[in-house]
Amino acid sequence: MDSDPGEALIGFALGDVAPSARARRVVEMSLADWAACGIAGFEEGTFTHWVAQQGAPGPAPTFAGRPQTGGAAALVNGTLSHALDFDDTHFGHIGHPSVVILPAVLAAGPASWDDLCAAALVGMEASVRVGIWLGPRHYEDGFHMTATAGAFGAALGLARGRRMSPDQARHGMGLTASQAAGLKAQFGTMGKPLNAGLAARAGLEAMTWANGDTTGARSGLGRFAAAHGGPRTAGAFDGLGRDWLIERLSYKLHACCHGLHAMLEALRHLPLRGQLARLTVRTHPKWLKVCAISEPETGLEAKFSYAHTAAMALSGIDTGRIGNFADELARDASLRTLRRKVAVVGDDSLSDMQCAVTLTDGAGTREARHDLAISPDLDDLAARLRTKADGLIGPERAAGLWRAVDAGDLNGYLVAAFGAG
Repeated sequence: MDSDPGEALIGFALGDVAPSARARRVVEMSLADWAACGIAGFEEGTFTHWVAQQGAPGPAPTFAGRPQTGGAAALVNGTLSHALDFDDTHFGHIGHPSVVILPAVLAAGPASWDDLCAAALVGMEASVRVGIWLGPRHYEDGFHMTATAGAFGAALGLARGRRMSPDQARHGMGLTASQAAGLKAQFGTMGKPLNAGLAARAGLEAMTWANGDTTGARSGLGRFAAAHGGPRTAGAFDGLGRDWLIERLSYKLHACCHGLHAMLEALRHLPLRGQLARLTVRTHPKWLKVCAISEPETGLEAKFSYAHTAAMALSGIDTGRIGNFADELARDASLRTLRRKVAVVGDDSLSDMQCAVTLTDGAGTREARHDLAISPDLDDLAARLRTKADGLIGPERAAGLWRAVDAGDLNGYLVAAFGAG
């Protein structure tokens, strides 16, 4: 069996948590961004019928306006907040931390804002570290890292939020190991966001059971890893509790696959001047397997197309608006003409967070590049996230949401907006 880092993670989760100011602010921004995505995810309508079938009424508010029990609320809110695939990503493990961790810790109802933020910080940081430790092979073999690593992160966040004993946390990790699951095969279906909701529920329920004296296998995380094979990544837990990887969380500011965002950020510096002759996009080769649909026919396919999203950006179409990824725009004649002038080239000298573009138009040839790993100014980022929320749920509700987060009362906002049992 692979060595189990569970003891280090449990010590981290239950010990003194002293996050950097940046890590704390990142998590607070994530709470607002996650909630906006969840509200819009329900209103988009795909999961309306499914939500109506979930669980009994309870005390925890959900974005569907039907308060439910903790496990059901975690499932519903996790699924809805990932429904639009517009939530945050961490490239350390190619996963979406917020949509698993935040529904779980909110459904458990931490006593204070500081407790909530601490539980969220612990869970999000742990999910990233576990994902890095499980390694690229885990993802390449077909596992959805958001769900597998995320379930353990949710469990650890709950252990923190509920102030569980080390032994209870050990049992909870063992119980989580039997439930942590999720396949990339679900991508492109309703199963992908459901993976996130199931992971949120798994972590919450495992720790609820352990808190009630249900036992689980010791060394659960190590046993999970051993059962799923693949080499583990050395050093994944170095600096745990001191160096906060969550500081490098990347937010979606464009309503498409995160693999396209570095290109779109680079193109912000290259407005089209006259007719486009050629645009060459250089990107890490891994994205050619994900985002290189050259002739998308639907709005969903357009979200995975370098050529089409580049054509949108160069045409002045806001790629931050979900409504612009519509079937009719995917088939728009002028965008089709423009996207055929886009060449996408794999370049393994670039990281998977970098992109370089070379544009030739009436003003000649110009170049730009962007690296998502470079931490943005948090004030600028917050302003862009507020604009994003305006587009998702409308300026009035978005302003109320951000005021609630600034005041440390997100749960109050959700209860007022979506009721309580």
